[in-house]
Amino acid sequence: MTRAEFDAFCAALPQARHAVQWGEASVWKVGRKVFAIGGWSDSPEFAVTFKCSELSFAVLKDLAGIRPAPYLASRGLLWLQRTDDQSLSDEDLKDYLRQSYTLVVAALTRKARHELGLGPQ
Repeated sequence: MTRAEFDAFCAALPQARHAVQWGEASVWKVGRKVFAIGGWSDSPEFAVTFKCSELSFAVLKDLAGIRPAPYLASRGLLWLQRTDDQSLSDEDLKDYLRQSYTLVVAALTRKARHELGLGPQ
């Protein structure tokens, strides 16, 4: 997945907002909370970092081309970074990005979700 493909995919999610932060990383947020980061890696390929469930973290963290996200995972957060597509295809990555987005939206307050038009107050 290229940066342009990553940005286009994330931009299509409701109320997703883009920022360039942390050394030119492409950071995507919903309700001011990060759900995906593109770039932000020493990998030669475009890396994608995303939030995940405990089960996804346990299953994926040791696969080739995937690692616990630098900085985030070391602080106990359930974030992974795909550094290449050896074990996780672009289509599968999109599913995990949707899941990350959903996890972040679910953690927003009811008021915030309502203000964003993402659910009842």
